[in-house]
Amino acid sequence: MEAATGKRTERPTELALKLGAFMLRCMGGGSSEVFRMIDESGLTFSQMKALVELESADEDARTVTALSEELGISAASASRAADGLVRKKLATRVEDPDDRRVRRLALTKKGGDLADRIISARLAGLEDFAESLDRDERQKLEAALDALLKRPEIAEIYSNYERKVSR
Repeated sequence: MEAATGKRTERPTELALKLGAFMLRCMGGGSSEVFRMIDESGLTFSQMKALVELESADEDARTVTALSEELGISAASASRAADGLVRKKLATRVEDPDDRRVRRLALTKKGGDLADRIISARLAGLEDFAESLDRDERQKLEAALDALLKRPEIAEIYSNYERKVSR
């Protein structure tokens, strides 16, 4: 993207290509297990993203509107994903105790367990990748990641993951 105009260039930058290759390699390890779980559960991709987002979201962010914003999908798509999770008994809609007009989404035990398994499979793929690195590569990657964790949007995701796995 050109800094001054915000317009995309015709060809991805070398850095974008490197990041893409890196992400595909990192996430590839757990993907087959994640896809198997999605297939067995009958979830759509949007429902899977909603399920995992609900698992890590703060309670006040568990509305269809918040889900729509976080996932970058329309409110109608978020609502359909939520409805699907409710139909599959992976989530429920509950009235907000402070504002009866607001309906919050809450994962059921079944939904929470599936989200945990999906997150664990993703992290297992990343762990496999990290273990494949030699000491020097690992130290350099960790230093780069530590620098990136200073960005609030990345720090928040890390905090959610860290909180999730420490339970």
